[in-house]
Amino acid sequence: MSSAVYFSKFLVTNQVFYKSKYSFALVNLKPLVPGHVLVVPLRTSAIELTDLTNEESVDFFATVRLVNDFIRFHFKADSMNIAIQDGPEAGQTVPHLHTHIIPRYRANNVGDKIYKLLDNWNFEAWAERRDAYIKTRGEDSFAKPDDQRVERTVKDLAQEAQQLRESLVRFQASKKS
Repeated sequence: MSSAVYFSKFLVTNQVFYKSKYSFALVNLKPLVPGHVLVVPLRTSAIELTDLTNEESVDFFATVRLVNDFIRFHFKADSMNIAIQDGPEAGQTVPHLHTHIIPRYRANNVGDKIYKLLDNWNFEAWAERRDAYIKTRGEDSFAKPDDQRVERTVKDLAQEAQQLRESLVRFQASKKS
């Protein structure tokens, strides 16, 4: 990336694997699952969806669609979660509009039960799920709770972004042919 890119106040240039006129996609510092990425407007003053201009909105959702299709392909996902927490009362923790793109799989599908699981989360239930995960080698897995997710290193983030950047170029080329 040639110019500095910020996610709110955080410099994320080395995490970016795609950049359009008004938006960018980056690898997640603490992903729920492999392939959990974010799409963000370049303008840091775009806190909520209503802050986007019409032109930015078109670009933002075109980027969401491209990145969603790419992540589904790259991670061989069966389905995708696409989520925007639009404002702090909706769970937005970084004051900059962003869309989570999360690959999902039949083998560990919980569908809409995810909301109930999140509402009823406790350590004992998580420990039971962890034990089940270990016994089934992940065939019935669920994303780790936030306090169990580990921040990745700057080097790891840059490396993953570079791999995704290269793969995305090939993906886009294959769509044109």
